Amino acid sequence: MELTQHASRRPEAAKGGFPISLLSLTVGAFAIGMTEFVIMGILPNVAEDLNVSISAAGQLITLYALGVAVGAPILTMLTQQIPQKKLLIFLMFLFIAGNGVSVIAPNYAVLMGARVLTALTHGTFFGVGAVIAANLVRPDKRAGAVSVMMAGLTIANILGVPLGTYIGQHMGWRASFGAIALMGVIALIGIVILIPRLPQEKAISIKQQIAALISPKLMVFLLICALGNSGLFAVFTYITPLLVDITGFAEHSVTWILVLFGIGVTIGNIVGGKLADWKLMPSIIGIYCVIVIALTALTFTIHNEIAAVATIFVWGAGSFAVMPGLQVRIMSIAQGAPALASTSSHSAGNLGNAVGAFVGGWVITHMSLSSLPWVGAILVGLALAVGVGSIVSERRVR
Repeated sequence: MELTQHASRRPEAAKGGFPISLLSLTVGAFAIGMTEFVIMGILPNVAEDLNVSISAAGQLITLYALGVAVGAPILTMLTQQIPQKKLLIFLMFLFIAGNGVSVIAPNYAVLMGARVLTALTHGTFFGVGAVIAANLVRPDKRAGAVSVMMAGLTIANILGVPLGTYIGQHMGWRASFGAIALMGVIALIGIVILIPRLPQEKAISIKQQIAALISPKLMVFLLICALGNSGLFAVFTYITPLLVDITGFAEHSVTWILVLFGIGVTIGNIVGGKLADWKLMPSIIGIYCVIVIALTALTFTIHNEIAAVATIFVWGAGSFAVMPGLQVRIMSIAQGAPALASTSSHSAGNLGNAVGAFVGGWVITHMSLSSLPWVGAILVGLALAVGVGSIVSERRVR
């Protein structure tokens, strides 16, 4: 059913501001952001405790990304008949269970299974959560509502991951997952109390859901999402060696630069939601232009400390400012299966993350570390070109 039809029936949608119920989705996004990224800070601790190599421990990150990319759309299709609030509650129970098992995991295999279980909740939570967030507000505030939920993910990078890493390094890595499970419990309580019961959408078959998902217009925007994330992670994955080896920062200074990047990400996410509610496609195209310019400029500013930090802030803000608009656009295209489409955008994004990291590694090996920014700009430029092409195509059809 169409998002705008749902929104028009929500009591909250008649109000000017955002309903407090959105905060429960923000807390859930915060917890999921922590569980995805905190493993990077405690990887050596996990490897030592479970007697595996760092590279083997790193597969905990890889399998998580694959769980989001492949498993989340499947879980969304299989649970389509469950009312949205009940589905969110079910997902948070899975999330808490996955992190609880991580706390007591006796070996590497059990921890890997727990990570994959948690990954299944990631994409589905954001997919269903985005649809709920959009339905809780007026139609002209949908992207802003999605950005409020996504703010939990960006804040997790600023506060949650450093906090989880600190806990893991001082109380043991299992305590980090215990803290994340506790955040999941808080999110679950908020969802039970604050999220209203929403009208159940008419169930459609898996065949119809897949048909909605593979429509050419939707596939174009999933490609845009993947290309944009590829450009982001081709550079961000290797931001520490860029700042240390080329800019000349001390390694301990990188942490504060990443915090600044995270602040830019959070600001960009909120501003991007407002811009998308104002003019959806023009804002998406305009923000991608800003990202391309920022990455191109980083090729030169990376050699100067102040200029590099300023450029990284703008780049981070732009990279996440585009996401609420993309999410709303993708949901509006797949009218028959908005939750599946929204979930699939996270799958496409995670595939883009993996491709970007691979491309970045190839560039370092065969070209140079300093080539990363302009290669990232090319990847985002491809996303921009596809977006412009889709607008031109639509206008010709009209």
